[in-house]
Amino acid sequence: MSAVADMAPSRGARAFGAVSGAVLPVLTVVLAIVAIWYAASVMMNRAWTLDQIQRQDLEMTTMEIVAATMTQERPVLPAPHQVFAEIWNTTVGEPVMRERRGEMQGNPRNLLFHAYHTLWPTLLGFLIGTFLGILLAVGIVHSRAMDMSVMPWAIASQTIPILAIAPIIVVVVSNLPALNNAVSAGIISEDTKLLVPKALISAYLSFFPVVVGMVAGLRSPRVMDLDLMRTWSASRGQTFWKLRLPASVPFLFTSLKVSIAAALVGTIVAELPTGARFGLGARLLTGSYYGQTIQIWSALFMAAICAAALVILLGVLEKFTLKRMGAQA
Repeated sequence: MSAVADMAPSRGARAFGAVSGAVLPVLTVVLAIVAIWYAASVMMNRAWTLDQIQRQDLEMTTMEIVAATMTQERPVLPAPHQVFAEIWNTTVGEPVMRERRGEMQGNPRNLLFHAYHTLWPTLLGFLIGTFLGILLAVGIVHSRAMDMSVMPWAIASQTIPILAIAPIIVVVVSNLPALNNAVSAGIISEDTKLLVPKALISAYLSFFPVVVGMVAGLRSPRVMDLDLMRTWSASRGQTFWKLRLPASVPFLFTSLKVSIAAALVGTIVAELPTGARFGLGARLLTGSYYGQTIQIWSALFMAAICAAALVILLGVLEKFTLKRMGAQA
Protein backbone atom coordinates (compact mmCIF):
# COMPACT_ATOMS: atom_id res chain seq x y z
CA MET A 1 0.00 0.00 0.00
CA SER A 2 2.82 2.37 0.84
CA ALA A 3 4.46 1.68 -2.50
CA VAL A 4 1.23 2.50 -4.32
CA ALA A 5 0.82 5.67 -2.25
CA ASP A 6 4.36 6.70 -3.13
CA MET A 7 3.65 6.19 -6.82
CA ALA A 8 0.51 8.39 -6.86
CA PRO A 9 2.29 11.76 -6.57
CA SER A 10 4.76 10.78 -9.28
CA ARG A 11 1.92 9.93 -11.65
CA GLY A 12 0.22 13.24 -10.87
CA ALA A 13 3.48 15.05 -11.42
CA ARG A 14 3.98 13.32 -14.76
CA ALA A 15 0.42 14.20 -15.82
CA PHE A 16 0.94 17.84 -14.78
CA GLY A 17 4.24 17.90 -16.65
CA ALA A 18 2.62 16.52 -19.79
CA VAL A 19 -0.20 19.08 -19.68
CA SER A 20 2.11 21.99 -18.94
CA GLY A 21 4.45 20.85 -21.67
CA ALA A 22 1.61 21.01 -24.19
CA VAL A 23 0.01 24.24 -22.92
CA LEU A 24 2.99 26.43 -22.06
CA PRO A 25 4.47 26.65 -25.61
CA VAL A 26 1.08 27.57 -27.05
CA LEU A 27 0.42 30.08 -24.27
CA THR A 28 3.85 31.65 -24.81
CA VAL A 29 3.21 32.12 -28.53
CA VAL A 30 -0.25 33.59 -27.88
CA LEU A 31 1.10 36.05 -25.31
CA ALA A 32 3.87 37.10 -27.72
CA ILE A 33 1.33 37.70 -30.50
CA VAL A 34 -0.92 39.74 -28.18
CA ALA A 35 2.04 41.85 -27.01
CA ILE A 36 3.13 42.56 -30.59
CA TRP A 37 -0.49 43.33 -31.51
CA TYR A 38 -0.82 45.88 -28.68
CA ALA A 39 2.47 47.52 -29.64
CA ALA A 40 1.42 47.73 -33.30
CA SER A 41 -1.99 49.20 -32.39
CA VAL A 42 -0.33 51.91 -30.31
CA MET A 43 2.06 52.83 -33.12
CA MET A 44 -0.59 52.85 -35.87
CA ASN A 45 -3.23 54.74 -33.85
CA ARG A 46 -0.77 57.23 -32.36
CA ALA A 47 -0.92 59.71 -35.25
CA TRP A 48 -4.66 60.36 -34.91
CA THR A 49 -4.42 60.74 -31.13
CA LEU A 50 -1.56 63.26 -31.39
CA ASP A 51 -3.48 65.18 -34.04
CA GLN A 52 -6.51 65.44 -31.74
CA ILE A 53 -4.29 66.58 -28.87
CA GLN A 54 -2.82 69.32 -31.07
CA ARG A 55 -6.21 70.43 -32.38
CA GLN A 56 -7.76 70.66 -28.93
CA ASP A 57 -4.59 72.04 -27.31
CA LEU A 58 -4.53 69.34 -24.65
CA GLU A 59 -1.76 68.17 -22.37
CA MET A 60 -1.50 64.41 -21.88
CA THR A 61 1.11 62.15 -20.38
CA THR A 62 2.65 59.28 -22.30
CA MET A 63 0.49 56.71 -20.53
CA GLU A 64 -2.65 58.74 -21.29
CA ILE A 65 -1.66 58.88 -24.95
CA VAL A 66 -1.10 55.12 -25.01
CA ALA A 67 -4.48 54.55 -23.37
CA ALA A 68 -6.15 56.88 -25.88
CA THR A 69 -4.70 54.97 -28.83
CA MET A 70 -6.39 51.79 -27.58
CA THR A 71 -9.84 53.30 -27.04
CA GLN A 72 -10.50 54.94 -30.40
CA GLU A 73 -13.91 54.38 -31.96
CA ARG A 74 -12.51 53.77 -35.46
CA PRO A 75 -8.85 52.84 -35.01
CA VAL A 76 -6.52 51.95 -37.84
CA LEU A 77 -5.61 48.78 -35.95
CA PRO A 78 -7.98 47.81 -33.11
CA ALA A 79 -6.46 46.60 -29.87
CA PRO A 80 -7.10 42.97 -28.88
CA HIS A 81 -9.47 43.90 -26.06
CA GLN A 82 -11.57 45.99 -28.48
CA VAL A 83 -11.95 43.06 -30.87
CA PHE A 84 -12.80 40.59 -28.12
CA ALA A 85 -15.30 43.04 -26.60
CA GLU A 86 -16.97 43.44 -30.00
CA ILE A 87 -17.20 39.66 -30.41
CA TRP A 88 -18.71 39.33 -26.93
CA ASN A 89 -21.18 42.19 -27.46
CA THR A 90 -22.33 40.84 -30.84
CA THR A 91 -22.73 37.24 -29.68
CA VAL A 92 -23.70 37.15 -26.00
CA GLY A 93 -24.87 40.76 -25.85
CA GLU A 94 -27.28 40.46 -28.77
CA PRO A 95 -30.11 37.91 -29.14
CA VAL A 96 -29.83 35.57 -32.10
CA MET A 97 -33.54 35.94 -32.87
CA ARG A 98 -35.73 39.01 -32.48
CA GLU A 99 -39.36 39.82 -33.08
CA ARG A 100 -40.06 41.87 -36.17
CA ARG A 101 -43.45 42.56 -37.73
CA GLY A 102 -45.10 40.04 -35.47
CA GLU A 103 -42.74 37.14 -36.22
CA MET A 104 -39.38 35.92 -34.99
CA GLN A 105 -36.51 36.64 -37.37
CA GLY A 106 -32.76 36.47 -37.24
CA ASN A 107 -30.97 39.42 -35.67
CA PRO A 108 -28.45 40.97 -38.12
CA ARG A 109 -26.63 42.54 -35.17
CA ASN A 110 -25.67 39.11 -33.85
CA LEU A 111 -22.42 37.70 -35.20
CA LEU A 112 -23.58 34.10 -34.75
CA PHE A 113 -26.48 34.87 -37.10
CA HIS A 114 -24.00 35.95 -39.77
CA ALA A 115 -21.81 32.91 -39.06
CA TYR A 116 -24.81 30.65 -39.65
CA HIS A 117 -25.47 32.23 -43.06
CA THR A 118 -21.82 31.62 -43.98
CA LEU A 119 -21.53 28.09 -42.59
CA TRP A 120 -24.60 26.71 -44.35
CA PRO A 121 -23.33 27.30 -47.94
CA THR A 122 -19.85 26.34 -46.75
CA LEU A 123 -21.00 22.89 -45.65
CA LEU A 124 -23.10 22.46 -48.79
CA GLY A 125 -20.20 23.42 -51.05
CA PHE A 126 -17.85 21.25 -49.01
CA LEU A 127 -20.08 18.21 -49.51
CA ILE A 128 -20.37 18.89 -53.25
CA GLY A 129 -16.62 19.43 -53.59
CA THR A 130 -15.82 16.31 -51.58
CA PHE A 131 -18.17 14.17 -53.65
CA LEU A 132 -16.77 15.45 -56.95
CA GLY A 133 -13.20 15.21 -55.69
CA ILE A 134 -13.60 11.55 -54.67
CA LEU A 135 -15.24 10.69 -58.00
CA LEU A 136 -12.47 12.38 -59.98
CA ALA A 137 -9.79 10.71 -57.85
CA VAL A 138 -11.29 7.25 -58.44
CA GLY A 139 -11.47 7.93 -62.17
CA ILE A 140 -7.90 9.24 -62.30
CA VAL A 141 -6.51 6.20 -60.47
CA HIS A 142 -8.39 3.64 -62.60
CA SER A 143 -8.19 5.36 -65.98
CA ARG A 144 -4.95 6.44 -67.57
CA ALA A 145 -6.89 8.65 -70.01
CA MET A 146 -8.42 10.60 -67.11
CA ASP A 147 -5.05 10.76 -65.40
CA MET A 148 -3.51 12.35 -68.48
CA SER A 149 -6.42 14.68 -69.24
CA VAL A 150 -8.44 15.54 -66.13
CA MET A 151 -5.61 15.95 -63.62
CA PRO A 152 -3.81 18.72 -65.56
CA TRP A 153 -7.11 20.57 -65.93
CA ALA A 154 -7.82 20.20 -62.22
CA ILE A 155 -4.43 21.71 -61.44
CA ALA A 156 -4.91 24.49 -63.99
CA SER A 157 -8.30 25.37 -62.51
CA GLN A 158 -6.66 26.34 -59.23
CA THR A 159 -4.46 28.94 -60.94
CA ILE A 160 -7.52 31.12 -61.67
CA PRO A 161 -7.95 33.73 -58.90
CA ILE A 162 -11.20 33.16 -57.03
CA LEU A 163 -11.82 36.92 -57.00
CA ALA A 164 -11.94 36.81 -60.81
CA ILE A 165 -14.18 33.78 -61.19
CA ALA A 166 -16.61 34.56 -58.35
CA PRO A 167 -18.43 37.42 -60.14
CA ILE A 168 -18.73 35.27 -63.29
CA ILE A 169 -20.35 32.42 -61.39
CA VAL A 170 -22.67 34.84 -59.58
CA VAL A 171 -23.85 36.47 -62.83
CA VAL A 172 -24.36 33.15 -64.65
CA VAL A 173 -26.17 31.42 -61.80
CA SER A 174 -28.31 34.47 -60.99
CA ASN A 175 -29.62 34.49 -64.57
CA LEU A 176 -30.52 30.81 -64.79
CA PRO A 177 -34.18 30.60 -65.89
CA ALA A 178 -34.90 27.66 -63.58
CA LEU A 179 -33.83 29.59 -60.48
CA ASN A 180 -35.61 32.78 -61.53
CA ASN A 181 -38.82 30.87 -62.23
CA ALA A 182 -38.58 29.15 -58.84
CA VAL A 183 -38.22 32.53 -57.12
CA SER A 184 -41.14 33.99 -59.10
CA ALA A 185 -43.33 31.01 -58.20
CA GLY A 186 -42.47 31.36 -54.53
CA ILE A 187 -40.82 27.92 -54.39
CA ILE A 188 -37.57 29.37 -53.08
CA SER A 189 -36.71 32.75 -51.61
CA GLU A 190 -34.23 35.29 -52.91
CA ASP A 191 -31.83 34.39 -50.08
CA THR A 192 -32.01 30.71 -51.08
CA LYS A 193 -31.21 31.70 -54.65
CA LEU A 194 -28.06 33.47 -53.42
CA LEU A 195 -27.08 30.24 -51.65
CA VAL A 196 -26.43 28.46 -54.97
CA PRO A 197 -23.51 30.58 -56.28
CA LYS A 198 -21.94 30.66 -52.82
CA ALA A 199 -22.09 26.87 -52.57
CA LEU A 200 -20.64 26.45 -56.08
CA ILE A 201 -17.73 28.79 -55.39
CA SER A 202 -17.13 26.99 -52.10
CA ALA A 203 -17.16 23.64 -53.94
CA TYR A 204 -14.75 25.03 -56.55
CA LEU A 205 -12.13 25.73 -53.91
CA SER A 206 -12.73 22.60 -51.84
CA PHE A 207 -12.65 19.86 -54.48
CA PHE A 208 -8.97 20.16 -55.43
CA PRO A 209 -7.42 19.18 -52.05
CA VAL A 210 -9.73 16.16 -52.00
CA VAL A 211 -8.65 15.13 -55.49
CA VAL A 212 -4.96 15.37 -54.66
CA GLY A 213 -5.31 13.63 -51.29
CA MET A 214 -7.50 10.82 -52.58
CA VAL A 215 -5.28 10.15 -55.59
CA ALA A 216 -2.28 9.87 -53.26
CA GLY A 217 -4.27 7.67 -50.87
CA LEU A 218 -5.66 5.33 -53.52
CA ARG A 219 -2.15 4.90 -54.91
CA SER A 220 -0.57 4.39 -51.49
CA PRO A 221 -0.82 0.55 -51.33
CA ARG A 222 2.49 -1.12 -52.05
CA VAL A 223 3.12 -3.19 -55.15
CA MET A 224 3.45 -6.24 -52.91
CA ASP A 225 -0.08 -5.69 -51.56
CA LEU A 226 -1.50 -5.27 -55.07
CA ASP A 227 0.27 -8.44 -56.21
CA LEU A 228 -1.19 -10.27 -53.24
CA MET A 229 -4.70 -9.21 -54.26
CA ARG A 230 -4.04 -10.51 -57.78
CA THR A 231 -2.82 -13.78 -56.28
CA TRP A 232 -6.19 -14.11 -54.58
CA SER A 233 -7.87 -13.43 -57.96
CA ALA A 234 -9.48 -10.27 -56.62
CA SER A 235 -11.32 -8.12 -59.14
CA ARG A 236 -10.63 -4.40 -59.55
CA GLY A 237 -13.72 -3.65 -57.51
CA GLN A 238 -12.64 -5.93 -54.68
CA THR A 239 -9.15 -4.43 -54.73
CA PHE A 240 -10.68 -0.99 -54.53
CA TRP A 241 -13.04 -1.72 -51.62
CA LYS A 242 -10.74 -4.01 -49.64
CA LEU A 243 -7.35 -2.37 -50.20
CA ARG A 244 -7.26 1.00 -51.96
CA LEU A 245 -10.19 2.68 -50.19
CA PRO A 246 -9.18 1.72 -46.60
CA ALA A 247 -5.61 2.80 -47.33
CA SER A 248 -6.83 6.19 -48.56
CA VAL A 249 -8.85 7.10 -45.44
CA PRO A 250 -5.99 8.85 -43.56
CA PHE A 251 -5.13 10.79 -46.73
CA LEU A 252 -8.80 11.70 -47.19
CA PHE A 253 -9.20 13.21 -43.74
CA THR A 254 -5.99 15.19 -44.10
CA SER A 255 -7.24 16.67 -47.37
CA LEU A 256 -10.71 17.28 -45.90
CA LYS A 257 -9.21 19.52 -43.20
CA VAL A 258 -7.61 21.65 -45.90
CA SER A 259 -10.75 21.49 -48.02
CA ILE A 260 -13.14 22.70 -45.30
CA ALA A 261 -10.98 25.76 -44.64
CA ALA A 262 -10.82 26.51 -48.37
CA ALA A 263 -14.60 26.09 -48.60
CA LEU A 264 -15.10 28.69 -45.87
CA VAL A 265 -12.82 31.13 -47.67
CA GLY A 266 -14.73 30.53 -50.90
CA THR A 267 -18.07 31.29 -49.24
CA ILE A 268 -16.79 34.52 -47.69
CA VAL A 269 -15.35 35.65 -51.03
CA ALA A 270 -18.60 34.70 -52.80
CA GLU A 271 -20.63 36.85 -50.42
CA LEU A 272 -18.87 39.99 -51.62
CA PRO A 273 -20.14 40.16 -55.27
CA THR A 274 -23.52 38.54 -54.53
CA GLY A 275 -24.66 41.54 -52.55
CA ALA A 276 -25.55 39.26 -49.65
CA ARG A 277 -27.15 41.02 -46.71
CA PHE A 278 -26.13 38.36 -44.21
CA GLY A 279 -22.93 36.39 -43.68
CA LEU A 280 -19.41 37.07 -42.50
CA GLY A 281 -18.45 38.35 -45.95
CA ALA A 282 -21.34 40.82 -45.87
CA ARG A 283 -20.24 41.84 -42.38
CA LEU A 284 -16.72 42.51 -43.67
CA LEU A 285 -18.08 44.51 -46.59
CA THR A 286 -20.33 46.76 -44.49
CA GLY A 287 -17.51 47.31 -42.02
CA SER A 288 -15.26 48.38 -44.89
CA TYR A 289 -17.91 50.74 -46.30
CA TYR A 290 -18.43 52.57 -43.01
CA GLY A 291 -14.87 52.41 -41.71
CA GLN A 292 -15.78 50.11 -38.84
CA THR A 293 -12.42 48.41 -38.41
CA ILE A 294 -13.43 46.77 -35.13
CA GLN A 295 -16.38 45.14 -36.90
CA ILE A 296 -14.06 43.91 -39.66
CA TRP A 297 -11.63 42.33 -37.21
CA SER A 298 -14.40 40.70 -35.18
CA ALA A 299 -15.83 39.13 -38.35
CA LEU A 300 -12.36 37.87 -39.28
CA PHE A 301 -11.92 36.29 -35.85
CA MET A 302 -15.36 34.69 -36.06
CA ALA A 303 -14.38 33.20 -39.43
CA ALA A 304 -11.19 31.83 -37.87
CA ILE A 305 -13.19 30.37 -34.96
CA CYS A 306 -15.62 28.71 -37.39
CA ALA A 307 -12.75 27.23 -39.42
CA ALA A 308 -11.03 25.92 -36.29
CA ALA A 309 -14.29 24.36 -35.05
CA LEU A 310 -14.86 22.61 -38.39
CA VAL A 311 -11.30 21.27 -38.50
CA ILE A 312 -11.57 20.02 -34.90
CA LEU A 313 -14.86 18.32 -35.75
CA LEU A 314 -13.21 16.56 -38.69
CA GLY A 315 -10.34 15.55 -36.39
CA VAL A 316 -12.77 13.92 -33.96
CA LEU A 317 -14.50 12.15 -36.86
CA GLU A 318 -11.11 10.99 -38.14
CA LYS A 319 -10.13 9.47 -34.79
CA PHE A 320 -13.49 7.72 -34.50
CA THR A 321 -13.28 6.35 -38.05
CA LEU A 322 -9.70 5.14 -37.76
CA LYS A 323 -10.47 3.56 -34.40
CA ARG A 324 -13.40 1.69 -35.93
CA MET A 325 -11.10 0.52 -38.72
CA GLY A 326 -8.59 -0.74 -36.18
CA ALA A 327 -5.87 1.70 -37.23
CA GLN A 328 -5.61 3.15 -33.71
CA ALA A 329 -5.87 1.68 -30.26
